[in-house]
Amino acid sequence: MPKATMLVIHGVDQGLRFVIESDSVGIGRGIQNAIRVLDTEVSRAHATMKFEAGHWTITDNASANGTFVNNKPVKTTRLENGDQVQVGRSVLVFQSKSVDDTISQASERVKFMSLETGDESQIVSQVSPRRDIKIHIGKGLGEPLPTSPDSLLNLQLLYEISEASVQSSLSLQQLLQRILDKILQVIAGDRGCILIGDPGSEEVKPSVFSDRGGGHDASQMPLSRTIIDYVIRTRQGVRTTDARHDQRFETGNSILQAGISEALCVPIIGRSGLSGIIYVDITSQASHIRIDDSNLGRFRDEQLRVLLAIGRQVALAIENHRFQGSLVQAERLAAIGQTIATLSHHIKNILQGVRGGSYLIDRGLAQEDQNLIVQGWKIVEKNQDRIYHLVLDMLTFSKERQPQLTPGNWNTIIGDVIELMNTRAQEFDVQLEFNPANNLPESVFDSEGIHQAVLNIVTNAIDAAREVENGKVVVTTSYDLPRNRLVAEVTDNGNGIPEEMKTKLFNIFESTKGTSGTGLGLAVSKKIFREHDGEINVFSHPGRTTFKLDIPYIHPELLNNATQMLNKQ
Repeated sequence: MPKATMLVIHGVDQGLRFVIESDSVGIGRGIQNAIRVLDTEVSRAHATMKFEAGHWTITDNASANGTFVNNKPVKTTRLENGDQVQVGRSVLVFQSKSVDDTISQASERVKFMSLETGDESQIVSQVSPRRDIKIHIGKGLGEPLPTSPDSLLNLQLLYEISEASVQSSLSLQQLLQRILDKILQVIAGDRGCILIGDPGSEEVKPSVFSDRGGGHDASQMPLSRTIIDYVIRTRQGVRTTDARHDQRFETGNSILQAGISEALCVPIIGRSGLSGIIYVDITSQASHIRIDDSNLGRFRDEQLRVLLAIGRQVALAIENHRFQGSLVQAERLAAIGQTIATLSHHIKNILQGVRGGSYLIDRGLAQEDQNLIVQGWKIVEKNQDRIYHLVLDMLTFSKERQPQLTPGNWNTIIGDVIELMNTRAQEFDVQLEFNPANNLPESVFDSEGIHQAVLNIVTNAIDAAREVENGKVVVTTSYDLPRNRLVAEVTDNGNGIPEEMKTKLFNIFESTKGTSGTGLGLAVSKKIFREHDGEINVFSHPGRTTFKLDIPYIHPELLNNATQMLNKQ
């Protein structure tokens, strides 16, 4: 089974990549899915992907809102590399082959023919992309659009390549492979290769290869070094025609030995110069060329002009991808720098606290003062807790995980948090009140995860309440019977959340506490509740802020079949 991934390019999980590790995986909102999309418009078991008969297929599981592949509704369809799958409001890109595999295949299937190996190729005709790139589509301005099959094919090909070139979800190799396949389909070539060079260098290397069949699956595609060097030097597209019957190729051993009937080779020239080469050949007498009915079986200059136009489109696409790659790299480095700076700042503050506590302990030991030792140890212990929770939040946020479902009592988990935070509340003279619901049913959830998420929110509420006189935090639990969900509400009487922070409250490294907060706690809590298919809603104004938390209720007896329960909800 080849390696495959699904990358979320639009939706609540944007940027998340799923690696497919089995030949059958589910897509949906339910916890049982290997590709879990936390989108409210996605069904619990929305679709299924399977690898069979050498390819991947996707099947819609009678979902409420349907499954779309490349904007078309489907029941069951085969997936191709780069296809976009839409479920609910989320769009995922299917990728079935790695970039290294693509480049490796192209390198293995292409062979350069030099003078030492019999490369004495000669050129039949040539076209300059600057002066002669005129594609026959219509008669002129004011004339109706063409209706001939050949002109429509040319127009359709250029349109499809232009559309593919702006798909930022495709890698450069995927884009080039898709373009090359379309070229061979319309130009009616047997084999093709796109060679790409590094910026600032005119040395080109095979990047993608395609073979439409014809009995050459195991053979290498010979590329004439003479022709490629000429195209690189002159920046012109060239055509060779029926070498086996043209007297001008009597000494062209490399072409004759390879059985090449015809070949086209054009430069890929963009705004910054030469980016590569497109090379297409025919290995048999073709009788299905679509340009016109004369001279069947041979490439013509019209096709060469089409290929030159495609070369220009490919060049712009390559430059665009390189620009986007540079931009992403710059943003990635900036994000790494921000992360390091933020975490270093918080770790430095924690270490200063540890050093202060250690100093008191050292003085207490020297003076045999028990009070100083106890005072210093309390400071060290507090900062140990801070570094522990910081590391725990970092680990939780940095990876996707499936909740470890176990039977538990909602009141007990929330009560444990209240008990743990009582000391902190007393330290800041904040009243912490817990109002558990009576007869709350036992459910199934990840106790450790829920504890961590609620702890972060209660901690924030206490920090907000300490800023006002008579600070108070009230935590209430309940069971929402109509929605079949467990609910917890955390309310404080602090100053409220600033208006400019409300829209980015759950963003990583965004904190309302200034330098005293890490900006990780709320982001981690949101992530944990989303993993439970839960929600966190915030209602805030000066004097009252409420965080409403809820998750689906699952009966403990169904723990071993929690998947079935989630699908039915």
